[in-house]
Amino acid sequence: MSIITVQLGQCGNQIGFEVFDALFSDSHCPHGLCSKRENEAYQASCKERFFSEEENGVPIARAVLVDMEPKVINQTLSKAAQSGRWKYGQRSCFCQKQGSGNNWAYGYSVHGPRHEESIMNLIQKEVEKCDSLSGFFIIMSMAGGTGSGLGAFITRNLQDQYSNSLKMNHIIWPYGTGEVIVQNYNSILTLSHLYRSSDALLVHENDALHKICAKLMNIKQISFRDINQVLAHQLGSVFQPTYSEEGSSHYRRNPLGDLMENLVPHPEFKMLGVRNIPQMSEHSLAYSTFTWAGLLKHLRQMLISNAKMEEGIDWQVRPPLSGAPTLGKMSVNKNLHFNTSLANLVILRGKEVHSADLGGFKDPALYTSWLEPDNAFNMWKTQRAFNKYEKSAALVSNSQFLVKPLDMIVGKAWNMFASKAYIHQYTKFGIEEEDFLDSFTLLEQVVASYRNL
Repeated sequence: MSIITVQLGQCGNQIGFEVFDALFSDSHCPHGLCSKRENEAYQASCKERFFSEEENGVPIARAVLVDMEPKVINQTLSKAAQSGRWKYGQRSCFCQKQGSGNNWAYGYSVHGPRHEESIMNLIQKEVEKCDSLSGFFIIMSMAGGTGSGLGAFITRNLQDQYSNSLKMNHIIWPYGTGEVIVQNYNSILTLSHLYRSSDALLVHENDALHKICAKLMNIKQISFRDINQVLAHQLGSVFQPTYSEEGSSHYRRNPLGDLMENLVPHPEFKMLGVRNIPQMSEHSLAYSTFTWAGLLKHLRQMLISNAKMEEGIDWQVRPPLSGAPTLGKMSVNKNLHFNTSLANLVILRGKEVHSADLGGFKDPALYTSWLEPDNAFNMWKTQRAFNKYEKSAALVSNSQFLVKPLDMIVGKAWNMFASKAYIHQYTKFGIEEEDFLDSFTLLEQVVASYRNL
């Protein structure tokens, strides 16, 4: 089944390019560490998901590119074409001459309705090219105007027009120190609208990605391209094909559906995060060896201590004792910042993958009391290695990892709202104070629900 990617705004288009490039590079990588037949099946499965029929032998990305300024889309199109390996469709782009000026309301209330028909027609054409549609993967930032405002508008439209297809929004969480003065307003409006119309929100935090570039990749002067490549690597390690079940040699057909089924057991809990191990520069990789036991020990501790990478993990954090009264569990959580999970999916790729022991992720103490570990934990495997890594593991988690950053964004936005700062920039485009209050209410409820896991 195929996934249609919708790339929105500068951020969405730059990330989208790196994601398709990483998927293509990996599926054509000669170091797959598996038989030729397996490799061909893996390539075919990747192609069906993300690329449509070839034009002159060059696969075309199943994507729609949208931005309100032409510069980034033109750069993205030419970079893909210059690679000579894959490209975007000639008629799969929509751009205008005037951006949204970092104003969510302008993206949502002006650009959205004005260009709705043109953008939805492009999406419809992509849908018609799919034999069967798994759903939509929508890449956007939440701090600016076009990605966030127009992104929320398009997601709502997709929900109306394709109610039976799944929608996963990939959201870039802004730097804590700030990129845009109104980023907290834009963020709460984006999140609250997506919570109503999307099936899952897969979140990457810029601060965490920046740290990975600095500490693990040893990059001295970090560019957005470096950050986007780390991010694309993590997404690739989730979305590339894996076997449908233990002992099977067939790749799963419906990646978005399987992800949602494994990770979103309740509509109140839609926030997903990705952790990935190992992740390092090619230079370091040449001198490194890994065991499944070592990788999974680190990955489990990253999960329970809410670490975004394997460096600087807090090994003091321990799961509360199973069977301890809930009150005790709550106070332990508060003291040691234990990250309680609702659902986890571990994806293993590479050598001797069937020998990996995932028992540590089935401990009931890791999960909320109302889900059995059998329902809360899933694993996907393939012995096909990913992107030059002999062994690698990805963890997609629905847990309390975003409680603190979300609480902070809501708090900062509320402080500005209480003094009515910049509100006039939103009301003049039809977003009223009521809309802000609705957003605060919804997100405070989300924070409370996750806190009570």
